Amino acid sequence: MMHIIDIEAVAEISKKHDLLLAVDNTFATPYLQRPLELGADIVMHSATKYLGGHSDVVLGGLIVRDKDLVDKLYFIQNASGAIPGPQDCFLMLRGLKTLHVRMQRHGENAKMVAEYLAKHPKVEKVYWPGFSDHPNHEIAKKQMKDFGGMLSFTTKNNDYDAAIKMVEKLKIFTLAESLGGVESLAGHPASMTHASIPKEERERTGVVDSLIRLSVGIEDVDDIIEDLDQALA
Repeated sequence: MMHIIDIEAVAEISKKHDLLLAVDNTFATPYLQRPLELGADIVMHSATKYLGGHSDVVLGGLIVRDKDLVDKLYFIQNASGAIPGPQDCFLMLRGLKTLHVRMQRHGENAKMVAEYLAKHPKVEKVYWPGFSDHPNHEIAKKQMKDFGGMLSFTTKNNDYDAAIKMVEKLKIFTLAESLGGVESLAGHPASMTHASIPKEERERTGVVDSLIRLSVGIEDVDDIIEDLDQALA
């Protein structure tokens, strides 16, 4: 599932208590959301994901605008040697040039996929912040340009084995734990990212047996939906 945090509200609380506010903006990217303008002190990106966009670089970034904070972070970076190589930087700069057009297509495709899944007879619930009934829809609408390419859904009967079979049948979607690349990815958290968490504990956070997470890519949306259709069948 995806939870959207009201950054302005949290920033107000953090400043009142003299705390630094760090926001992970990986899923949104600067194209969809700009936390520094909403009061955050540090913005973090797993640049491996949408910023690079092609699943071929391992890189991270911290973005700040306070000079004292920059100096403190640079000291840590210099002392630990956390410096990317020139090829990594080249790949990142290449990816950034197409960030805006990629994010537009990710969002357009995700909207159509979410609407398709919401009407499917085998789907129980679709989690996508663009839906008006999403608990964080109004916050997302207030602070984001669009609703992004990430969504998740559960199937009826909440069957663990059926969910695994479904993702294994996908052909355009790659079964993987990453996200944010130009290609569509699917994951089954209960058997992948959250497999080590006891069932009762993960289900309290909404990660039920049939939850499937999709990183909707930029392929032709009809092909994406056709792939989901044959897998759900």
